[in-house]
Amino acid sequence: MKPGAMECTENRSVDAVRLLLRVNGEDRHIIVPASRTLLEVLREDLDLTGTKHGCELGECGACTVLVDDDPFLSCITLAADVEGRAITTIEGLVRPDGQPHPLQAAFADLGGAQCGYCTPGMVMSSLALLKGNASPSDSEIRMGLSGNVCRCGCYPKIVQAVRDAAAVMMAERNRSVRPGKVQPMATTRKKRSPRRR
Repeated sequence: MKPGAMECTENRSVDAVRLLLRVNGEDRHIIVPASRTLLEVLREDLDLTGTKHGCELGECGACTVLVDDDPFLSCITLAADVEGRAITTIEGLVRPDGQPHPLQAAFADLGGAQCGYCTPGMVMSSLALLKGNASPSDSEIRMGLSGNVCRCGCYPKIVQAVRDAAAVMMAERNRSVRPGKVQPMATTRKKRSPRRR
């Protein structure tokens, strides 16, 4: 825990709340002011700085994380509102063998990021899209990422990166299916934009 973060003790101020957050599969006990956003908790208290601080208005998507596999704008989501739910940040995508997630690899390989500031939010929104639609069209990808802004204008490369990652993920899923075992596939559903409060 970073200096200045509140210790998990009984001696706390009146406006503080004790929270149990499940971040990247790990339970994290913290005490924070009730008004603290999820973005502030992730970056300042849990030292997960991959989630970016952009507009603070829920308009750019740089702060997108997944909460129960749905995209949320962490800059306008109170940490207390997601207590007990599964929170996934960009740091949580690295595979157990240390290899990057196919989305991370595709963004890097194809130049889907120029300055890289929007990339964590783009990757997280892309993952939410692919969890609901394993093989989206280019227009579905653009719609799924409509809540994310790339100020460098890398949109064609971003769409290509999502398309390529979807193919890799589909191939991995197909390889993991053993004969005689039915593997559930993601169904097509309308992509939800990151939640705004």
